[in-house]
Amino acid sequence: MSMGSTGDGLGRRDLIKRSAALGLIAVPTMGFLSACASGGEETTKGPGKAPVTKENPFGVNKGGKLDVVVFKGGFGDDYAKSWESAFDKKWGTTSSHLGTQEIAAKLQPRFNGGNPPDVVDDSGAQQIKIDVLAKGGQLAELTPVLDAPSLDDPAKKVRDMLIPGTVEQGTQGGKFVALYYVYTVYGFWYSGKLFKEKGWTEPKTWDQFLDICTKAKDAGIGGLAHQGKYPYYINVVIMDLIAKKGGLEAMKAIDNLEPNAFEGNPAALAAVEAVYEVVEKGLLMAGTNGLTHTESQTAWNQYKAAFIPSGSWLENEQLKQTPEDFDMKFLPIPLLADSKLPFEAIRAGAGEPFIVPEKAANKAAGLEFLRSMLSREWSTVFAQQANSLTVVKDGVDPDVKLRPGTASAVAAVKAAGENTFNYLYPDWYSEMDTEIQNASNELMAKRIQPKEWIKRAQAAVDKAAKDPNAKNNRRS
Repeated sequence: MSMGSTGDGLGRRDLIKRSAALGLIAVPTMGFLSACASGGEETTKGPGKAPVTKENPFGVNKGGKLDVVVFKGGFGDDYAKSWESAFDKKWGTTSSHLGTQEIAAKLQPRFNGGNPPDVVDDSGAQQIKIDVLAKGGQLAELTPVLDAPSLDDPAKKVRDMLIPGTVEQGTQGGKFVALYYVYTVYGFWYSGKLFKEKGWTEPKTWDQFLDICTKAKDAGIGGLAHQGKYPYYINVVIMDLIAKKGGLEAMKAIDNLEPNAFEGNPAALAAVEAVYEVVEKGLLMAGTNGLTHTESQTAWNQYKAAFIPSGSWLENEQLKQTPEDFDMKFLPIPLLADSKLPFEAIRAGAGEPFIVPEKAANKAAGLEFLRSMLSREWSTVFAQQANSLTVVKDGVDPDVKLRPGTASAVAAVKAAGENTFNYLYPDWYSEMDTEIQNASNELMAKRIQPKEWIKRAQAAVDKAAKDPNAKNNRRS
């Protein structure tokens, strides 16, 4: 095999130079570091990388080890096991797999000790915040994955296969460091069966929504259930109402930490007042403020409430609790009067961030694993096993049958067309997000009024604006 010797040698040297410039590898101690990280076992031969080719853009070594940790939440982790076995078959690697909800507890010591996994799905309530990892220099830059040839069409780059907004969402301080993989739509959910039985039609305005909640209350059912212990979910409703009433400018003002993002923004006050009306009129499901996400969702599955807010992972998360004929349906957040965006507009974007740690022992395999995730084959596996869409454009083989909730979400994405929006502040400013959630918790418990909520949310924005990293995060 003499033909590749000079070309591969040059390509490899070239890659080392470029990778060193990107801070992707530590030259010249990589082989030594790999040996240290694996307790002296010989997991890598020679300098630790195979020759770089078009088929092997990151120089994955055949027969190395691959360490994968995924958040085992609404999507389960069967999909990842399928991916790992496909990867091992192709590359001769030996994968180790951990599916857990305790991401921070299990991984913080490993990040601190300099021996993190090769691929992490860093998600869930115990997520290690992406902005914190990025600021600490713990994340590998993933731009090389975007610029690598797509497995579906090597004439195209991986970046050409992604839904718009994917790269923007995973960018921290100007660097692409997180692959948000699951294409999620956010809004209300209801049971098609319940609505049919009661003769209710899908509400398109907030007044129609309140009307159904009132009818539900009269029938001894809660109007709105929400995941009280995690105010993240009720914030979906508040923030969607702000974006739909005030338009994209209102959303961008929040992401860009404007001094009038909340205070002096009539759309924001109208949104909070609308949600507070549900509380004041006693239209919440009884006890919902004290429930976890699964507790409130299970009560909703038992027809104890008409609506619940969530992302499109809901169906998979509730598979065991959902009656066979429940007929789960997605509903865009209904409109307040004089809204700038149409009813069909939805918050849609990528969730579930996958990262490759900067100090991963087998970084090349980690990057290749992400490239494989962005193939139609692996995207289809995810749709089948995790019951959700990915950020790969047309990423599901047409003959795959989807469950009612996912099918309903796909229909909503089609109906929305260009009218999709997505907030970036939860990823850019995790502390601000938490402070706004805390204000919502107080609001839903009637401990504060809408105007006080606005005041607290603006204070969280003003505080985030003082972060020197904020100047690198800007939406146009």
